[in-house]
Amino acid sequence: MQRTRSTPSRQHGLSMIGFLFVAIVLVAVAMLAMKLVPAYIEFFSVKKILATMAQEPDFKSKSNAELRNDFTKRANVSYVTVVKPEDLSIDRRGGTPVVSANYAFRTKLVGNASLVVDFSASSDPNAAPAQIE
Repeated sequence: MQRTRSTPSRQHGLSMIGFLFVAIVLVAVAMLAMKLVPAYIEFFSVKKILATMAQEPDFKSKSNAELRNDFTKRANVSYVTVVKPEDLSIDRRGGTPVVSANYAFRTKLVGNASLVVDFSASSDPNAAPAQIE
């Protein structure tokens, strides 16, 4: 009878330290996503509101107060809370009004660290994003 020599098999897998590191990274990414996703959802709602306002046939003839009032009604339906009607800038230089909303979203992360994201939406799809001061 021949004896076969068995070689010890090498274990494959994740060590406890490696598992903890991966878990910490995944939790940090999940926390960041939970903070940013609502801000982006609200931003896309603001963009949609401004785009649909610009599609209305009487958009050119509305006054600034009427445009702000129209935005307020649409924002209430879409649960937009970060942009107020007084935050809108309305430019009428080209004959067609361009309604813009430039704002910064700020959220607290951990301790004294915060995350700031700048958003810029406009009723003109060709408008360049303005700088927030």
